[in-house]
Amino acid sequence: MDICVVGTGYVGLVAGTCLADMGHRVVCVDRDARKIEVLQNGGVPIYEPGLEHLVARNIGNERLSFTTDGGEAIRGAEVVFIAVGTPSADDGSADLSGVLAVADQVGRSMSGPMTVVVKSTVPVGTADRVREAIAQHGTHAFDVVSNPEFLKEGAAIDDFTHPDRIVVGFAKPETRKVVEDLYAPLLRTGKPILYMDNRSAELAKYVSNAFLATKISFINEIARLCEVVGADVDQVRKGAGSDSRIGTRFFFPGIGYGGSCFPKDVKALSHTAEAAGSPLRILEVVEAVNVSQKRLLAEKVLERFGKDLQGRRFAVWGLAFKPQTDDMRQAPSLVIIEELLSAGAEIVAFDPEAMAEARAEFGDRIRYSEGATVAADGCDALLLLTEWNAFRRPDWEDIGPRMKHRIVFDGRNIYSRQELELLGFEYHCVGRPHIKVEGDDSDQPN
Repeated sequence: MDICVVGTGYVGLVAGTCLADMGHRVVCVDRDARKIEVLQNGGVPIYEPGLEHLVARNIGNERLSFTTDGGEAIRGAEVVFIAVGTPSADDGSADLSGVLAVADQVGRSMSGPMTVVVKSTVPVGTADRVREAIAQHGTHAFDVVSNPEFLKEGAAIDDFTHPDRIVVGFAKPETRKVVEDLYAPLLRTGKPILYMDNRSAELAKYVSNAFLATKISFINEIARLCEVVGADVDQVRKGAGSDSRIGTRFFFPGIGYGGSCFPKDVKALSHTAEAAGSPLRILEVVEAVNVSQKRLLAEKVLERFGKDLQGRRFAVWGLAFKPQTDDMRQAPSLVIIEELLSAGAEIVAFDPEAMAEARAEFGDRIRYSEGATVAADGCDALLLLTEWNAFRRPDWEDIGPRMKHRIVFDGRNIYSRQELELLGFEYHCVGRPHIKVEGDDSDQPN
């Protein structure tokens, strides 16, 4: 098929590249000329494992190309994917201006029958608005498909090529055949393709993300309770999560969720529900808990060292909102570092991939280390904020003597309290007090 993908962010670039790798001819469009130039030269403006190689391969095979000329790309396409951003507006709703602008361009540029696939995360009723925008100018037959993405940053290529499910909302019966042809290579695994109406498909995406965010905020609340009553949240998590109805995925305590999806999708779903007269009160609490949780580690530092951190230096390991990405959007590190800076602290930070993003965010207000071990030199404490594999087994016997004080604040509960305390470290984590039961291995990291 001849496919046009409008938008070269995480979703559009991964989708377009993977579709090209499946044998389709794909043109990716973006209005950012500098980004397009990077892509045309085989570079990738985001960090996503395996993506740069896949882009280069499909450019070489002449199945993947990039342009700023959306009109021309749309005219030559059978299927157009809309994969532009839908950021949060001031009232928490999803900003659909980008989506509707593409729909308008599709109507003006289409030269024959077309299937328009909305890949962006959009609120209920957006497909109807896209249809209206296209119909104002378009004279050819078309249908609008709601096909939300379920990609995890850091594992996006595998998620696209080996999906748990493909959700497809549509109106015209003939559209089903187009979608089956489009995704045929992905259906051999036996994973389901779920056909439904547009509105149900649009809502399914928000419900998925909101539920996962709810699990995270719930276990974070339980972690706070554990600290008060003297229980170990890791053992509580295992005991509850062993129930197959609950499960242990997205059931880890920490310093809150971030990224481009969960925060804005929780807000957008809450706004949609409020506007519909059926408010989702649980999501208001989910968001409030997450905002509070992002400050937890800073609060622990202030409790330990006092409110005035002048003359104190802290090493920060991890800046991205999660491992395997350079994305710092809504990252807990942003909140924690700002809190410590406001108290007068000096910050020395290191992240395997997000250093450029951190410089754009903090400028010269913090220092940037060339490595994790060096960051610890002369620090009063070390803060683990992102659980990169590179941080999981540090050489504590080397790091300890470098530090002014052997104090570790573990925001992801990945270290062994027993191991660190045997080496003379003071250890602070989330929801795991120092309780040792004979024969218990709870101090071992997951």
